[in-house]
Amino acid sequence: MSLVVDLNADLGEGAGHDDELLKLVTSANIACGFHAGDADTIRHSIEAARANKVAVGAHPSLFDRENFGRKELPVKPEEVFEAVVYQLGIFQAISEAAGVRPNHVKPHGALYNMAVHDAALADAIGRAIASVEKNLILFAPQNTELARAGEKNGLQIAHEVFADRNYLRDGSLVPRTRPDALLHDPEEAAARVVRMLRESKVQSVDGVDVDVRAETICLHGDNPEAVDFARVLESRLEKEGVSIRAPKVRE
Repeated sequence: MSLVVDLNADLGEGAGHDDELLKLVTSANIACGFHAGDADTIRHSIEAARANKVAVGAHPSLFDRENFGRKELPVKPEEVFEAVVYQLGIFQAISEAAGVRPNHVKPHGALYNMAVHDAALADAIGRAIASVEKNLILFAPQNTELARAGEKNGLQIAHEVFADRNYLRDGSLVPRTRPDALLHDPEEAAARVVRMLRESKVQSVDGVDVDVRAETICLHGDNPEAVDFARVLESRLEKEGVSIRAPKVRE
């Protein structure tokens, strides 16, 4: 069986190893200023991705630089709509000035995790993306409110899984407040990803198999181990005969 998958990383967040990751990944989710970054880092990240032939996408967040966008906040759907439109507008303008066409959108942190379960917030994100550019691909886990909202708003979905995070039995990620939220062994992570691709399964922290659909694999760029994870994962996927490339927008 011929398998194809995208390898994405969150960049432009000041982690210090973006240039190394851009040699290994196929999609870059670039911070849009609400949790990290500014106009200069967005432009630099887009240009660096272009130089490495890496697809670029917006990584919009709740407005919460203090908590790096990872704290769930009491926000209304229209606030989320406006925040996402604002961030996408900035990202689209800087991309256009750099001669790069954005490929996708991946919500960041708490915004992503809240929209996975909250239909109203998910719909606000879907509507916001569609109002700016309907041809952008939305990264979202399968069978979630976020994926359903994207489809409802006419967006193409790339179903996402996580190489460096543990899962709960309902398919959601283990909260970062728990000590078992992250994987630290890149070989274990690579083996898990291969199973996700070949069997569409991942084992939760309590030993239950969870159904997943892996079309794009996320590595968190702010993880100090991100480069090691990316190298091991790329090598393992190549050995398994898996092609690594960014998703293409359907014409």
